Amino acid sequence: MAQLDPTDLYDVRSLLSEEELMIKDAVARFVDECAMPVIAEHFDDATFPMELVPEIADLGLLGCSLDGYGCAGLNGVSYGLICQELERCDSGLRSFVSVQSSLCMYPIHAFGTEEQKQRWLPGMARGEIIGCFGLTESHGGSDPANMRTHAKRDGGDWVLNGSKMWITNGSIADIAIVWARTEGGIMGFVVEKGMPGFEAPEIHSKMSLRASVTSELYFDDVRVPEENRLPGVTGLKGPLSCLNQARYGISWGPIGAAIACLEEVLDYTADRVLFGRPLAANQAIQVRLADMARRITTAQLLSLQLGRMKDAGTMQPTQVSVAKWNNVRMGLDVARECRDMLGGSGITTEYQAIRHMLNLESVITYEGTETVHQLVVGRELTGINAF
Repeated sequence: MAQLDPTDLYDVRSLLSEEELMIKDAVARFVDECAMPVIAEHFDDATFPMELVPEIADLGLLGCSLDGYGCAGLNGVSYGLICQELERCDSGLRSFVSVQSSLCMYPIHAFGTEEQKQRWLPGMARGEIIGCFGLTESHGGSDPANMRTHAKRDGGDWVLNGSKMWITNGSIADIAIVWARTEGGIMGFVVEKGMPGFEAPEIHSKMSLRASVTSELYFDDVRVPEENRLPGVTGLKGPLSCLNQARYGISWGPIGAAIACLEEVLDYTADRVLFGRPLAANQAIQVRLADMARRITTAQLLSLQLGRMKDAGTMQPTQVSVAKWNNVRMGLDVARECRDMLGGSGITTEYQAIRHMLNLESVITYEGTETVHQLVVGRELTGINAF
């Protein structure tokens, strides 16, 4: 019998189409050849690897699940595999693509006018226009309805006031998709860099997502023209539909992080000799390795089925919550286990485990905390809203 792949015990690879395999392998090569050699230094220096953006765009990864406007029009499983391979490198790299694609390009594509789509989407697909998504506020957290940012109509413009917090890409973004209260309900606006009264200072002193730009957004009487308002949606349905797209990709990403950690610790325990034998010969080590492989396998099958449902048009938000909750928890637990098994070496960024562990502390919090997703599932099971 052929030996099983330690990071693919159920041969999920055999369930992928030829196109899906080609996309996965192309992104994996990019990650191994271009991203992996530089990511630890960027994490140490708390800088985002902007030099990788042109090749990410050339691979067609930005807005890849959208049709037209220079976008690749890939299926949901392909987008998930892209997220998995990018997060195998670093959550910050996957976050950049997730925000650009699911949180910025998607709402323009879904809710924008044809003029807005032509104006922004092709440049975003080429990586020439970077976007960020302004929903979260410092006081609001998991309650987006508790929004204070507001916009008031003034002639042909809207006057925007308020602030947003924990915004990925904020300080490097050319445009921000900002959600604000109006007299007619919550609406989305495309705020452009350089508009008077708009500032996006970077948040420093982070111990997580250090190879990612995180910012605050401030709006002080920012005048936004009517042609920058997304007319296709009103209410929380708009931003929440964007988050659902992003959460889908996030359900795949931590699988990549967990695979990177497991591969690293398999090599380490095979080479490290203590008490006259390799660590891998220790029963306690084998039990921990087996448990990690089991959890990765479960997550792989969960996300693949979720992707198939997405492509069939049957995916429900609660199903996304199950996958985001399960798979991020899996990735964080695996990274912590691997960090511990690396001993003292595991606290340095010469190894990947602690970097993934720290990153996943953010991933388990953003796009809906673990508790929020548990309550979403609980509401589905009981019919009672416990929020």
